[in-house]
Amino acid sequence: MDKSILRDYIDACELIKETEEDIRQLKRQRKTIVTDSVKGSMHEFPYAAQNFKIAGVSHTVIKHPGELKKQETILEERKANAEKIKTKVEAWMNTIPMRMQRIIRMKFFERKSWDKVAKKMGRNATADGVRMELNNFMSGK
Repeated sequence: MDKSILRDYIDACELIKETEEDIRQLKRQRKTIVTDSVKGSMHEFPYAAQNFKIAGVSHTVIKHPGELKKQETILEERKANAEKIKTKVEAWMNTIPMRMQRIIRMKFFERKSWDKVAKKMGRNATADGVRMELNNFMSGK
């Protein structure tokens, strides 16, 4: 496992949130009902005025109704791929030493500076020391 997969984890978590919102918006579009009214009169005497209400689903954003389902499928695939990366990293995190878990969580997931990570780690840790500890761990030394 290398540092790039940790960055991918952060992006995967954000992508899941964004994709879920996109899916919700598509579903709202599907449920958008447009109403209108039409006025007219009878063809023959007494020419009484009549009003008709018309309601239906708007397809102004998506031209073809099947297109909506295709877009939902694509978004679901994107979400599933991001969840695979997220699960892979979380499973790997459970196999490494707890100290490394804490360092990685603070540095990559919480995006703290090395100084803040060192303060949280305690035991007279320095920013350079914690950074080197992570680099050595990731390179397998």
